[in-house]
Amino acid sequence: MTRPAPIRVVLADDERMVRTALRAILSAEPDLEVAGEAATGAEAVSVVRDLRPDVVLMDVRMPGIDGIRATEQILAGLAEPPRIVVVTTFENDSYVYDALRAGAAGFLLKRADADALVQAVRLVARSDSLLFPAAVRALATEHARAHREPPAWVARLTAREGEVLRHMARGLTNAEIAHRMEVGPATVKSHVAAVLAKTGTRDRTQAVIAAYEAGFLNGG
Repeated sequence: MTRPAPIRVVLADDERMVRTALRAILSAEPDLEVAGEAATGAEAVSVVRDLRPDVVLMDVRMPGIDGIRATEQILAGLAEPPRIVVVTTFENDSYVYDALRAGAAGFLLKRADADALVQAVRLVARSDSLLFPAAVRALATEHARAHREPPAWVARLTAREGEVLRHMARGLTNAEIAHRMEVGPATVKSHVAAVLAKTGTRDRTQAVIAAYEAGFLNGG
């Protein structure tokens, strides 16, 4: 039986010791491969464009071009960009929220243990769930500005699409949503695609943030 191709990861952090530690953890896993490293945001953009990894672990605070700007440039410059996870010291950092709004798939604390790091990389590579939904909710409710009126997309959501969006915000996978709603996975995938199109967002994380900002979700 042919082994699936490993998940290719680029490490972007201005501290060599951090990159070395991350490389050691990820390289120990048979399904993960560190494809390259970058010490600055500008270098991260260049390395990602050259290597086309599946996932980028991006330090949110770097000299010159920071992780937010690097995330924006990577996502804008590639037709099929990698999934980007910003790595930060403080989970309530406004930089993290800005990075998520810019298109990062999630964030990871620098103090996270090895198992959490590995599972985070695998999760975002599958693109089928929300990384740390409770933390995303906390960030959104703390940093988002309330709308005077809901944006137009809220009225365009069907009842089923709204239900799917609420399940997405809880961090459920497509399979879990299908089980809850008693429909097929293909139907859920179609609803998720419709939610992304109507909210004008790239992925599940951005859609959930948009929903909190619009007041669509409880606590938003």
